[in-house]
Amino acid sequence: MNPTRKNFDDLIRLIEQLRGENGCPWDKKQTPQSMSLYLIEEVHELVEAIRSGDAEHVCEELGDVMFLVFFVANLFKEQGNFDIYDVLAINLEKMIGRHPHVFGTDTVENAEEVRQRWHQLKKKEKNHAPDKSLMDSVPTSLPAMMRAYRISERAARIGFDWADLSGVMEKVEEEWAEFKAEVIKNDTKGISSEFGDILFTMVNVARLAKIHPETAIAESVKKFEQRFRYMEKAALKKGERIENIGREEMERLWEEAKESNQNLI
Repeated sequence: MNPTRKNFDDLIRLIEQLRGENGCPWDKKQTPQSMSLYLIEEVHELVEAIRSGDAEHVCEELGDVMFLVFFVANLFKEQGNFDIYDVLAINLEKMIGRHPHVFGTDTVENAEEVRQRWHQLKKKEKNHAPDKSLMDSVPTSLPAMMRAYRISERAARIGFDWADLSGVMEKVEEEWAEFKAEVIKNDTKGISSEFGDILFTMVNVARLAKIHPETAIAESVKKFEQRFRYMEKAALKKGERIENIGREEMERLWEEAKESNQNLI
């Protein structure tokens, strides 16, 4: 099915009916604030579907996210603010304006140059006041690791950064030494603070290595989970639950799981 304005209008009418006099009690009591929580949840489900590589699942989850976007737009329309077509029109104008190398006469050499110009254009659009912080545009609701990446990226944009990857790796070693010192002192507050510094510095290692820490940790967690599930199944085949076998046997099954994982790759 090819999406058309009629499809969008059908979706809008469905939402209006859900919110109408004879509509759904749950839908009728929703607010932009309450729907924002569901939107966050659905976006996470979409990200999980994308990571799975299941196109059918991605299609379904995209539909759920789109429904919520239209629903929130309708709530603001009810308040006399804007409708979904205003949203689309503003976004189209913005995207065209931010791609002068495609829709205008500008030229760029590579993706990095596009990224730099993108941020310059954003600043012009928003007419940044002199006292406005570069950090203001980073949402406080982002997961901590993603926010750390964005914050450090903003600082690096004006040259407040390590010269190269080796420099930030040296910083990791420095932070690790400070962390160990706090562990020796058994200072819970200090341990937490220094551990946070390690994580923040590692985020910068990832950035300078041109990988995203959120993607990297997600892949590692998935790998660990797959191997642990293998261990559980292997133990069950022998009539044992994983929690009832000894550490030595766990280590053996872990190595077996690693080998099995490599064979799958």
